[in-house]
Amino acid sequence: MGRTTAEVLEDGRQLPEDRGAAAWSIPAELRSSRRIQWAQALILAVLFSVPAILCLRLADASDGDVWWHLRSAEWILQHRAIPHTDPFSSFGAGKPWEAYSWAYELLLLQLFKRLGLVGLVVYTTGMVVSITVVLHHLMRRLQADFTFAALLTAFAACSIYRIFTPRPWLFSILFFALELDVLMQARKTGKIRELAWLPVLFVLWANLHIQFIDGLLVLTIALAETILAHRWTGIQTRLRTGWMCGIFVVCLGGTLVNPYGWNIYRCAYDLATQHDVLDYVQELSAMSFRNWDDWGVLFLTLAAAAVLARARRFAFFESILLVFSVFVSFRSLRDVWVVVIVASAILASGLKGDDENWFQLTAFAAPFVSVATAVTLFLGFRVLHVDNAQLRVLLAKDMPVRAVEVVKENGWNGPLYNDYGWGGYLIWALRMPVSIDGRAALHGDQQITRFDATWKAQPEWVSDPDLLKANLVIGPVKAPLTQLLRMDPRFQLGYEDKLAAVFVARKALSSGPAATAGPEPSLP
Repeated sequence: MGRTTAEVLEDGRQLPEDRGAAAWSIPAELRSSRRIQWAQALILAVLFSVPAILCLRLADASDGDVWWHLRSAEWILQHRAIPHTDPFSSFGAGKPWEAYSWAYELLLLQLFKRLGLVGLVVYTTGMVVSITVVLHHLMRRLQADFTFAALLTAFAACSIYRIFTPRPWLFSILFFALELDVLMQARKTGKIRELAWLPVLFVLWANLHIQFIDGLLVLTIALAETILAHRWTGIQTRLRTGWMCGIFVVCLGGTLVNPYGWNIYRCAYDLATQHDVLDYVQELSAMSFRNWDDWGVLFLTLAAAAVLARARRFAFFESILLVFSVFVSFRSLRDVWVVVIVASAILASGLKGDDENWFQLTAFAAPFVSVATAVTLFLGFRVLHVDNAQLRVLLAKDMPVRAVEVVKENGWNGPLYNDYGWGGYLIWALRMPVSIDGRAALHGDQQITRFDATWKAQPEWVSDPDLLKANLVIGPVKAPLTQLLRMDPRFQLGYEDKLAAVFVARKALSSGPAATAGPEPSLP
């Protein structure tokens, strides 16, 4: 397709001498081009804002795991060291534990100290905008049609909006999209300059979230493609095996630049081989297809498979990548982003759009898009009343805020027996060892299953060793175990509201109150 007159003018090049009557149409074409650029800039500002606005509508601080992440960051700052054993639970005391997201935790704590609960929302919205921008960059480089690339980006981002929470996995989503963008371009063009950024990416990734393992698997697939391309002519790639081997080795070495070295792979193995927890923790369960976004994920997956099936040649990298992403994403709800990104990239590269509807924005439009996006988000915060007061109200609806206050006022002490979902918050708010929390790899399938059975008041609840030695029990007021403890002569109901109940062992009451351990946390 030839270059238009408007493009030539923007490039600063001279027009052909034999312009003829076309010279009279230059102002009209220029005006049309300017209108298209402004329209595209506005579309991008909306595109980058909408997924983040969806997060603001769901904004709260009820994610229990966020709180043990904050406590971990606080521990790191207090001790000026990275923990290698668990300091937060009675079960894990003295046992190996890797705070593999320590860099994310320090970042989140700084936002929390400066902005309070709003800092958690700022982290989430900032990461969501970054993810959306990177997704659009990936789509735009694979698809010439501006509208098609924008729609794919919007559909992909909105399909995973439910996992846009203040967790470290947002970094994995961002880095995975960046890695795929680099690899797809390098495979297509043969240019390896961008590949030099991958080792840097993996160094950061390995200190922010454990799912850098997914990125290494994608790199392995790209490396395997270059090796197999020498044997089968049907497999095509412009990357050379030698270069890919070197990049893979350097990236693998980059992942070891973390406080735990090779042990971080042991942690990844422990997480990947847990099975029972998949049925107990909602975010680890499979999609239920009770929400529209689950069907959106399925649609993208089937569409990508159809595009690959109709291709004239076997696309090794894309096909194996899609199979891998389906296995990961359909196994666990919180990993649906893997198949969404992969399927969207396959659709962007495999479907032909309108070549005339190309991306016309120049670098000068970037400040406008950035400012427009920032203003939209600011207005979103104001209109949706996202502030610390509102977030504290929402927190109290899901976490035992008042129950913790009563425990502190009365000086009740542990050992503590608590609900799995509240363990992370109690680590932060109560400052005493919890019996269990959301760190599934630390507690293991057996411990998690036993706690689940006890809270469901299954017959073996009476012999639960952690409950037998507990001086303090905090759990949901409607839990079956809570109803049984009301009649248990060993415990006395100390506090109850619509959300939580607190039981104190009578032997602990007879021995007098004891001060709770640790400094009191603050909610800015």
